[in-house]
Amino acid sequence: MAATDPVRNLETLIRCPSITPKEGGALTELAAMLEPLGFSIHRMVASEAGTPDIENLYARLGTSGPHLMFAGHTDVVPVGDEAAWTHPPFGAEIADGMMFGRGAVDMKGGIACFVAAVARHIEEHGAPKGSISFLITGDEEGPAINGTAKLLQWAAERGERWDACIVGEPTNPERLGDMIKIGRRGSISGTVSVHGVQGHVAYPHLADNPLRTVAAMAQSLMYPPLDHGTEQFPPTNLEVTSIDTGNAATNVIPAKATFSFNVRFNDTWSVESLKAEVLKRLDQAAADEALRPGRKAMKYTIVWSERPSHVFLTRDDALISSLSAAIEAKTGLRPALSTTGGTSDARFIKDYCPVVEFGLVGQTMHMVDERVAVRDLEDLTGIYSHFIKRWFSDASL
Repeated sequence: MAATDPVRNLETLIRCPSITPKEGGALTELAAMLEPLGFSIHRMVASEAGTPDIENLYARLGTSGPHLMFAGHTDVVPVGDEAAWTHPPFGAEIADGMMFGRGAVDMKGGIACFVAAVARHIEEHGAPKGSISFLITGDEEGPAINGTAKLLQWAAERGERWDACIVGEPTNPERLGDMIKIGRRGSISGTVSVHGVQGHVAYPHLADNPLRTVAAMAQSLMYPPLDHGTEQFPPTNLEVTSIDTGNAATNVIPAKATFSFNVRFNDTWSVESLKAEVLKRLDQAAADEALRPGRKAMKYTIVWSERPSHVFLTRDDALISSLSAAIEAKTGLRPALSTTGGTSDARFIKDYCPVVEFGLVGQTMHMVDERVAVRDLEDLTGIYSHFIKRWFSDASL
């Protein structure tokens, strides 16, 4: 079976210029790899006003349980300055044991290896005693509106149910086998508008400078710390990302100032409880007289991000132990179980089944000359192969 070679699989996928939101031929090529293996293929296009239409793919082999899902994305970020690349970003050229190309590690490489692992399993053992599915989106690097979330809903409405999922994101910081992601922090953003009174800087008693309160508000959100971390998660962290008045004049006190922030939060908080804490701190800072003696509390409004990400932690021992054992058998490393990093599409999948993330080394993702060691492609395929065999054996008990 041609699909047993992860290097050839990845060459094919990289050569598809699937810069989000364009499909670029990547899903078509993936379907061509999976169909000869016996997968039924579904191409689903999702739409929403104000966002680009997105092509997605769902493929399933088998009709019974247990059911293992592999999830990922074929869309990639733009290449940046193409002249800065030492090899064409969509050339999939190999030099000094490395394959170069946009998406090599994030995350066409993971897809290529899982396809190869499934093909090898079928070649060596026949179809698994259960089902394997691929849930692949073209919208992970984009707004993430018409991708995994809607594809999951579409599949679930058609009766699809899953027992476990592995997402092929590049999780390893240094070496293949370093790390499995078993959860993710939550993420929420907000923009605060502080409403003062415009006036001349020489007559401050006739104005009310909102920047005086913005300084206190921003500090109140960052200190004292929101928490000190939990057993599985690092401390919650809030960063103020911008402060703006739109004021080009140096002799005018502005009428309004805004600041934006993002919070990456652990399982100490829910979205609701975190919002309540933020509002409590803002109210206290708005009433602080330290920089505005004798003034009433400054008025403010806040707009929250529409789609916060919820914190989650996977506790499925069979899934985690099967993957950990496969990694250790291939690399000799016992992977760390981590919840670090940003968000991923696992935040959607966790509502349907237990999910973990494991893929390639992520050091060059989104960079000029994104690349992957050819040896890592073979080793990751070996890990996935071992995992598939072990998980179906354990899940069938």
